[in-house]
Amino acid sequence: MAEAFVGTWNLKNSEKFDEYMKELGVPFPTRTIGNMTKPTTIISVDGDTVTVKTQSSIKNTEVNFKLGEEFDETTADGRSVKSLVNLDGGKLVHVQKWNGKETSLVREVTGNALTLTLTMGNVVSLRHYERAE
Repeated sequence: MAEAFVGTWNLKNSEKFDEYMKELGVPFPTRTIGNMTKPTTIISVDGDTVTVKTQSSIKNTEVNFKLGEEFDETTADGRSVKSLVNLDGGKLVHVQKWNGKETSLVREVTGNALTLTLTMGNVVSLRHYERAE
């Protein structure tokens, strides 16, 4: 269940995040800020609703959803997307679709580490988080 993802997660490092944002079409100034921030992600579950809060010194976002139910989302970079989140093999798989495009955000927990794999086209970015004490 989604309970494995519950907790506070601090970003430790990223791989190819700038390339991922570039593939999304994020403008250079926004990418520069995005590359500098080390966000904290807080995941909680209340009944069948999952909440993912992302907090940084630049911007805070919050998304609430039910697994398997499509919802409207405005991303941190301002895209209006249709999102769907499912559990698949112990991974939290979040797919965003807009303007004929699609990206996936896959979260996987191993011990006290959470890996976020961002895929857009041929670009794959990894963001590594550690569970906060």
